[in-house]
Amino acid sequence: MINVLIVEDEPSIANLIQMSLNENYLTKIANDGEEALKEIKQATFDLILLDIMIPKINGFELMEYLKDEMIPVIFITAMSDTQNIVKGLKLGADDYLTKPFNISELLARIESVLRRYNKINNVLTYKDIVIYKDSHIVKKNNKTISLTKKEYDLLLLLFQNKNVALYRDTIYERIWGDNFMGETRTVDLHIQRLRKKLNLEKEIQTVYKIGYRFEVENEI
Repeated sequence: MINVLIVEDEPSIANLIQMSLNENYLTKIANDGEEALKEIKQATFDLILLDIMIPKINGFELMEYLKDEMIPVIFITAMSDTQNIVKGLKLGADDYLTKPFNISELLARIESVLRRYNKINNVLTYKDIVIYKDSHIVKKNNKTISLTKKEYDLLLLLFQNKNVALYRDTIYERIWGDNFMGETRTVDLHIQRLRKKLNLEKEIQTVYKIGYRFEVENEI
């Protein structure tokens, strides 16, 4: 799984970023430059989200150390003037996002940078099922399975949250983009279709009073 270090001294912002990333990434928060440097020495990170105005060692100073580490860096800072943006990029940052920022934009920029470094696996597999994320194609036993867009999105959500119980309202809001109003029939019907089309009756389990879980054995 992709490991992301969030270097941010404002707890509310750090926690918001961490909550937004935790579904698809492993995350660690460092509250100042010294703590970040310690984390970088102790663990391997695939991406660093770096504020500039942090205590002890600021973001620009930390970038001097990161030059030799080959870790992608996205600056996230309130310093929006062109001079600082250019300085950050010249120091080796891969992108520069100014505060306040939109979480959707942050996630898109993260995915773009990770793809540039070939850190995102765009092919997901489980037994004889293969999901090609770039082309939105799903195959079973090398045969293309016809799925609607919602069925595909639902399958991808389940695959990316293996062995995690997902609430029906979470599923509905993530796939249909609307607030959940208590109507479960839409989610249930799409689950039934996926089970039938991909022979996943055993794996896509109903979790009583919660929703569904894509149960996979021997997953780490």
